[in-house]
Order: sequence, then C-alpha cells, then structure tokens
Amino acid sequence: MNENGSVRLDKWLWAARFFKTRSLATDAVDSGKVKLGGDKVKPARAVRIGDVLDIDNGSDRWEVDVMNLSEVRGPATVARNLYEETDASVARRAEVAEHRRLYREPGADIKGRPTKRDRRQLGKL
Repeated sequence: MNENGSVRLDKWLWAARFFKTRSLATDAVDSGKVKLGGDKVKPARAVRIGDVLDIDNGSDRWEVDVMNLSEVRGPATVARNLYEETDASVARRAEVAEHRRLYREPGADIKGRPTKRDRRQLGKL
C-alpha cells in the first residue's frame, strides 16, 4: 500500500483471490473484464476503500465494494475481508448457479478431444 492509501488494481484482485495469479488479473483488467465504477481501467489503476468493482473471472461475475486494501495474498479468510459483495450480485450469482444446475450444458460432460470411438458414435447420430 502506498502513502495515500491505495493499491494497484491487479495486486488487489490477486490478493482478494479473484484470480489465481497476478498475471491473470492483469490480463483480465487489460481485456475489460474488470471495471471500476463501470469504466474500463488499466491494471496500474489505484484502488481505494469504497470503490465498486465489476469483476468477470470467467466462471462467475461479481460486483463488490472494496472494504480493505492488501498487496499480499493471504488465507481465504483474510481475503474475504477485503471486499463485500453487493446484494444484487449475490442474487444474480445464485440465479446463475440454479440455472446451471437445472439446465446442464450439453458439452459439459465431454472432456477434451473426442476419441475415434466417440467420433463414430457422433457420426451415427
């Protein structure tokens, strides 16, 4: 944390455990999957307490309020204290999880490339 009470966005995302590595966090911010107050930002942008972030980490979409700052990655219990998820975000994620549970993606059971036997069976259909 620097002297004016802010942390780089990519470091904060990594410390809050939204992304497994800092480079993944940087790539997500660069590609526009992380927005600060609804605006596209750069990885070096300073995050302050009270900022609202919209985060899409590939599997989930979060809307969080920044509650604390940290540059180091710690245990998940500590990381959970860095942010507070908005009520709308909690409801949306629960709805998406329920939808996934009820309507499974047809290709979700297929792992990797089909084998020769799989291709023959697909051809018979």
